[in-house]
Amino acid sequence: MTIHSATLWPDRRTLWRWHFFAGLFCLPFVAFLSLTGAVYLFKPQIDDWIDWRYDHLPIALSPSPEQDVQAALSAVPQGAFLAYELPRTSQSAARVLVSRPDGQAVRVYVDRNTHTVLKTVLEENRFERLVFRLHGQLLLGNVGSVIMEMVASWTIVLIVTGVLLWWPRHQRGLAGIVYPRLRTKGRTRWRDLHAVTGVWTSVFLVLFLVSGLPWSFVWGHTLQSVENTVGRLTSVKDWEIGAVPVAAVIAGHPLGQPQKFPAKENMDMPGMDMPAALTSFPEGDLLSSLDTVVKTASALSLPAPVIITPSGSLWTVRSDTQNRPLRESVTVTPDGHVVKPETFAEKGLMDRIIGYGVAAHEGQLFGGVNQAINLLVAASLLMMSCAATVLWLKRKPAGSLGAPLALPTQTYGLGGIIVLIILALFLPELGLSLVVLALASLIPIKTKP
Repeated sequence: MTIHSATLWPDRRTLWRWHFFAGLFCLPFVAFLSLTGAVYLFKPQIDDWIDWRYDHLPIALSPSPEQDVQAALSAVPQGAFLAYELPRTSQSAARVLVSRPDGQAVRVYVDRNTHTVLKTVLEENRFERLVFRLHGQLLLGNVGSVIMEMVASWTIVLIVTGVLLWWPRHQRGLAGIVYPRLRTKGRTRWRDLHAVTGVWTSVFLVLFLVSGLPWSFVWGHTLQSVENTVGRLTSVKDWEIGAVPVAAVIAGHPLGQPQKFPAKENMDMPGMDMPAALTSFPEGDLLSSLDTVVKTASALSLPAPVIITPSGSLWTVRSDTQNRPLRESVTVTPDGHVVKPETFAEKGLMDRIIGYGVAAHEGQLFGGVNQAINLLVAASLLMMSCAATVLWLKRKPAGSLGAPLALPTQTYGLGGIIVLIILALFLPELGLSLVVLALASLIPIKTKP
């Protein structure tokens, strides 16, 4: 490796080799993420379509959430009450979340007029949950999360090298730089479709990758460790780190974890009706207060879906809307009094940053326009990946990988080394893989005489 102080960036052949090998590894995953991400963009519409018949029932005349929960529990042997989802309309079936003895969460649809069970489905088997686990974990749990994190790390290398290769040097005009030369034929057109489209979408792709990192197994736990070591960066974790049981996601905390309740001095807030005794409701009788709590939850008008979960001797009512800046959570007593509201603005700085990033990533931060932009980016990424594949096949000699040959003296440049070090520190898996590659390059390869 040669580093010249007068040279800031690697030579073009070195950039090309890095870009080629990073692309060979990443582009199949980029295409896969584009397809699954495009589907997940329309999660609200798909969910509404799948559940259409359960949201067009006769109007509920005298609903009783407690009876709905009892009916749901009878449909799941040895099941335990997990959560109640607030019906969106007067024609919607009740959705009751029940935990099975094996830890699986079951969604039970109950007719609110007759309190009969209409449908049961494992939460992990719901279409949107399957797409979510495909997109982030390849259905492989934490192993898949680690793989996708590695892909994200090397995709950032792919973007950096791609921008440096695209950077105009001696070319005149904007053709092939700002817009593709579609009227040309052969490799030029495919090169422009790949390079120009890649540059336009690279900013969005970086935002997607960075906003997805806190969900990944290694990076997410690293962030959590930094928080615990250097101080409080976040408040309540509002995202999943790696593969988390969906029952814990619904409950809002690891199952079996003791819950902390507001101190009495924190409950004396102006404008709130306070009960005489907060601990006068035994947990065994808590379910009998669900009807009252649901009435309070309905009056709060939180963005759907609204999840109601038991928290010791109290209840938690929270919005799980995908537009995370609109999320709000309140603690409610069994007699329907609001004890402690928690808004998005009260969360830690990192929580808020990640919340905005994830909402934009999922296409829900600013409605249909956000979905349309993300869909366009996904389509562009898919086209860029296809164009790269065509370019590779066109130039690849038969029986060869077609990788650009290394020059006798490769120049990495001081700037290139600094960028690699920064990326390696920011992305642990990239740093580890670079160390492995460096060690592998030192191993002598014996050739036959």
